[in-house]
Amino acid sequence: MKWVTRSHVHVDRVACPWLISRFVDSDAEFIFVPASLIAETVAREDAIPFDAPGVELGHRDGKCSFDSIVEKYGLKDKALLRLAQIVHAADTDQLDSDPIATGLEAIAVGYSLRFPDDLENLDHQFDVYDSLYSWCRLQVAKNV
Repeated sequence: MKWVTRSHVHVDRVACPWLISRFVDSDAEFIFVPASLIAETVAREDAIPFDAPGVELGHRDGKCSFDSIVEKYGLKDKALLRLAQIVHAADTDQLDSDPIATGLEAIAVGYSLRFPDDLENLDHQFDVYDSLYSWCRLQVAKNV
């Protein structure tokens, strides 16, 4: 399936493709366009929009796009839910609400400076999210 979002990725627009690829659609293809071209691209490519204004899988009701995807697809993995807390805090300017969020925000900025091409950025940052998810799994296992 094709998925479309705004170009110039940051926290949510990296976290969401990672989430989609790992837990929703292992064959996902991501398209990045200016916000003004989202609707046109959705129609032309028959793509699912995310992290864009006014879309179902976007920010709404105090949730970030990552939260919306977790909710829509009924994802219940406890480690993934812990990761969702971190992403939410980093993406919604609530950095103080999670001790890991500031680091994730800094990493996102650094990767964007190093890799301005969105797909290349994803390619590099997926390792970060794989590692952070592994850490979340360890944290959850300690609390069982």
